[in-house]
Amino acid sequence: MEAGEPREPREPREPGPGAETAAAPRWEEAKTFSDKLVPKKKPKSPKPQNAVTIAVSSRALFRMDEEQRIYTEQGVEEYVRYQLEHENEPFSPGPAFPFVKALEAVNKRLRELYPDSEDVFDIVLVTNNHAQVGVRLINSINHYGIAAATIFSPSRDVAVSQSQLRVAFDGDAVLFSDESERIVKAHGLDRFFEHEKAHENKPLAQGPLKGFLEALGRLQKKFYSKGLRLECPIRTYLVTARSAASSGARALKTLRSWGLETDEALFLAGAPKGPLLEKIRPHIFFDDQMFHVAGAQEMGTVAAHVPYGVAQTPRRTVPVRQAPATQ
Repeated sequence: MEAGEPREPREPREPGPGAETAAAPRWEEAKTFSDKLVPKKKPKSPKPQNAVTIAVSSRALFRMDEEQRIYTEQGVEEYVRYQLEHENEPFSPGPAFPFVKALEAVNKRLRELYPDSEDVFDIVLVTNNHAQVGVRLINSINHYGIAAATIFSPSRDVAVSQSQLRVAFDGDAVLFSDESERIVKAHGLDRFFEHEKAHENKPLAQGPLKGFLEALGRLQKKFYSKGLRLECPIRTYLVTARSAASSGARALKTLRSWGLETDEALFLAGAPKGPLLEKIRPHIFFDDQMFHVAGAQEMGTVAAHVPYGVAQTPRRTVPVRQAPATQ
């Protein structure tokens, strides 16, 4: 038959034995390929009033040391040029990256149990903006008392859980007010112990991170109601320099009065927190004192400094009085 000559129509034939079996793998292969081309439907963003909003800076989420060096040493134009040249190269994970991954793991479990619920973590990436906007943001945060902390990179990398979010809190000036720390600063430990014993049944006022623990507790209860207390993907810790025997009761009774709890309460009686945090391996640890933040860093823990309370007050130095000059 010459090229271009019309063909006679053929009668359709029934597929022979085994044809259906042979076609099945090809269909599955084609379907798999097609599925890869179609973008998966992403979960709908929750309304801010329903979600637990976590804001994380770009320099905490990713390692940007080289970019920051270029910006500092060579200026903004070279910084922009470098970013454009490397825009297809992903940043390496930064200190907050495992924390965010754990939040996503919790969200996945929550959506499996409560498909229509918006009571999840909403993660917001914050990056640099105009300086004047930054000042206004800081002023707004101070006005409303929104909890904030500065994340510090650990001195070495330590593996953390990828399936369970672990958050550790200091007590005074973090979960609680700095009432007790002020007494220590002003009158010493002996007066502090007397004060805590006398006020054991009086709850402490709330600190800046109380709301975050409250939000974590609310999400934990969603798992508890499904009979998953032991399998809950959120675990919280109170890690405090208080002593269990002399001042721990007030901390626990304060949490109880709020209807809150932590999975573990660790009273170190002034001992360093770093070694214990190395055993717990939290994704993040909040403390108001840089001494404890630095100790956590040394042991590989991502620590966040909470700029609240009397510990932030700079010490006043007494000026040296010079003798009057003699004639």
